[in-house]
Amino acid sequence: MRKQLQVLLEKRVKQCVTNTRDINEECEKIKMKKQGLEERKGEIVKAKASGKIQNIEQVADIAHVYYQVHFQYLINHKGTLYIEEEIEERKAEFYKGTLVDDEEIAPDFTVEKAEASINDVFDERVKFAYDRLSAVKYAETWWNSYNPRFSKFTNDCTNYISQCLRAGGAPMTGYPNRSKGWWMQNNSWTYSWTVAHSFRWYLPNARVGLRAVEVNRPEELKLGDIICYDFEGDGRFNHTTIVTAKDADGMPLVNAHTTNSRKRYWAYTDSTAYTPNIKYIFLQVVDDV
Repeated sequence: MRKQLQVLLEKRVKQCVTNTRDINEECEKIKMKKQGLEERKGEIVKAKASGKIQNIEQVADIAHVYYQVHFQYLINHKGTLYIEEEIEERKAEFYKGTLVDDEEIAPDFTVEKAEASINDVFDERVKFAYDRLSAVKYAETWWNSYNPRFSKFTNDCTNYISQCLRAGGAPMTGYPNRSKGWWMQNNSWTYSWTVAHSFRWYLPNARVGLRAVEVNRPEELKLGDIICYDFEGDGRFNHTTIVTAKDADGMPLVNAHTTNSRKRYWAYTDSTAYTPNIKYIFLQVVDDV
């Protein structure tokens, strides 16, 4: 079963990358990625995927297989090469050993359930020098794993970004008031640390410690800066990413959790959560020193 699944995965990805016309539903995300690259005058030079089975539920002749796919894309953007990576959660159904269905499990950007909790070293300072490279290094180190020193959430995107900012020197403030400041300490945390919508409003309105200013265009962002996403355009922000690189046009490439991603193009037009009503907020972290 495991070997058969691996062969099907590799075949599916190869077809999605090389076929320019007859692309099935399973390849829709890669189709959108290719279209977005073409608009930017880029291309996928090479792609590969590896599958990792998480669980198999067997009922009579039917097997439900829950697995992860690690996609890796070698991108050529106007002569600049970089590797984009993404982890996709999928569910396949086999009937008597034959694959009858295979679909992505769409990420839930609404759940805020913690799976663990930790203590961090509390350090409240009014001013700090933001170490952007350290924040990016942390983002690169933990993009597809979870630092055991911190809590892990079902929807982990903002928790991951907060950790990146903390690695860049951002001080925690407001403890122990959960509605004040930005902190995680003694098995507790503020909503601004873990919830995308709270985080989006906290940063540009903070007066001490970690602060940010809104800018108008994504190309104004520097490494270590933040993008907030309102996928439905309803005023409720549900995702957060960190800038870890730039493409040949100087546009941000971002890392994220929930759908774990590395050097993904900032606009997320290839995401299953994307809608034409999407709204973005571009936040540039304030350097006090």
